[in-house]
Amino acid sequence: MTSQGSTPELAKDAEERALGQLNRILSSKAFRQADRLKRFLSFVVAETISGRSDRLKEFAVGVEVFGKDTSFDPRNDPIVRVQARRLRAQLARYYREEGQEDELVIEMPKGGYAPSFRPLKSAPVKRSTSPVPVSRNTVLVLPFADHSPGGDQKYFCEGLNQEIIHTLAGIDAIRLVASSQVASSQEGAGRQNAATIVTGSVRLSGTEARITANLIDTSGDCYVWSGSMDRELENIFALQEEVARTIAEHLKAQLAGGQSVRGPGRPTENLAAYNLYLQGRYHLNQRTEEGLRKAVEFFDKAIVEDAQYAHAYSGLADAYSLLGHYGVLAPAEVWTKTASNAAWAVLQDEHSAEAHTSLAHVKATQDWDWLAAERGFQRAVGLDVRYPTAHHWYAVSCLAPMGRLAEARDEMSLAQELDPVSSIIARDLARVHYYRQDFEAALEQCDHTIELNPHFSPAYWILGLVQEQRGEFDESVAAFQRAIQISPRSPIMQAALGRTFALCGKRQDALGILEELHRLGEKRYVSPFELASLHFALGQSDEGFAWLSKAFQDRCFELISLRVDPRWQSLQRDPQFHQLFSRLGLP
Repeated sequence: MTSQGSTPELAKDAEERALGQLNRILSSKAFRQADRLKRFLSFVVAETISGRSDRLKEFAVGVEVFGKDTSFDPRNDPIVRVQARRLRAQLARYYREEGQEDELVIEMPKGGYAPSFRPLKSAPVKRSTSPVPVSRNTVLVLPFADHSPGGDQKYFCEGLNQEIIHTLAGIDAIRLVASSQVASSQEGAGRQNAATIVTGSVRLSGTEARITANLIDTSGDCYVWSGSMDRELENIFALQEEVARTIAEHLKAQLAGGQSVRGPGRPTENLAAYNLYLQGRYHLNQRTEEGLRKAVEFFDKAIVEDAQYAHAYSGLADAYSLLGHYGVLAPAEVWTKTASNAAWAVLQDEHSAEAHTSLAHVKATQDWDWLAAERGFQRAVGLDVRYPTAHHWYAVSCLAPMGRLAEARDEMSLAQELDPVSSIIARDLARVHYYRQDFEAALEQCDHTIELNPHFSPAYWILGLVQEQRGEFDESVAAFQRAIQISPRSPIMQAALGRTFALCGKRQDALGILEELHRLGEKRYVSPFELASLHFALGQSDEGFAWLSKAFQDRCFELISLRVDPRWQSLQRDPQFHQLFSRLGLP
């Protein structure tokens, strides 16, 4: 990326206006928590108004703003480009929201780091139309219907409604959706942004009332609980309180999920097994070859300590699954271990959300049984709505492959809400944006992931893919090189770099990586999916289809994204591709 030429020092009045505008931006809500962006903007504005914009090159910014030493190489470390993109986006947000009435616009044009200053021109404000994911603990209480023969129990139904609201409002875990005009239909309730609807009816026979109550999950359009009670109408207040308490208990159980069934605390009484399990999960979440192998060791040790520990079997299934997905081991080496441990986890604890998530993941990624996978993920979410991996894997291994990308985005957003420090969840939210071809949102999420964990190589992988789709090949190459720097043994990263080289005309470099991958394949497993992708980028269709066919024989994990991954769009209408794709059995 090149910098713009130097500019003369600004006149005194123009300098004062620019500095005043800079201070307004730095003190705004958009920049309040963005210390690095504030340093970045302050530096480039100061240099520009002083007539030194020619200094604003990538190396200088890296050293002056981000504290890099003299060995900083922008070709391998894209921090300046990443933060420049974040700064442009944050400035746009500021002027879209807080700065609509400002007189001066500070912006950083693409292609350089020297800001420009111009008077603000009025323009229609663009508002985001993306749906906000509904929080799972939001509840809407609809009026109970009066089904008594005379239709004269409206007062009782209204009192019951108010008693339920009063009871639920006292539970910290529940957020009640308030509405002065509560709709009487599920469709209307959905518009109130509620995840769960409480509804029911009252019927009267003589002095006896039958009260029926239902809990409806709006995301799946299904009943999650229904109950009824027959009571004499002797003490109306006591009866309304009893109904309200019953509904509250079932709602609390639903929100607590599997935890309410297992009881509080650890799901095993063996402290050693529990500690080994936690260590296994920690290493699993690193998503490195070494981390995944260590995860297997820790989960195995946990099972030795407690042979009936369902979570340990679930963790072991996940670790073996990811060893195949990340190309560390051949899928055939892990299939049996993954499936058997996931199934055994469910047998050990039918109420474990972790176990059902692992088994559903197997159904999606190994069996390509999409209906069973979706049922399994929904079962897991029903057991423990707060288990982030259930939402995460439901999104990326089930909803996204089926092309239901808006739902996948919402599930990933919820997973990130539940686990805001997870690097892999943050990365996969960027991946779903990439599948949706919302590349701006994907870039912002990549930036967030890298800021969260600058040493997480999968974040640079998805960043490289996004930039490749935008035609920003230099940035794409830099992102993949950074990923390789962090994970030098990863064939996935090597193949991605080779593909970008092929697309930007560096054919010899791409062929060199292809040759290296073939040599590496003689020593360890190299996914045929990656080889196919690289051959197609080189224009070698016959070889590409041969390796893609081998990928289907291996049932490579990456195949499930063929429908939605932009890298494969150019082949969608090819009969040979369509014949292979049909094997996935996607609806």
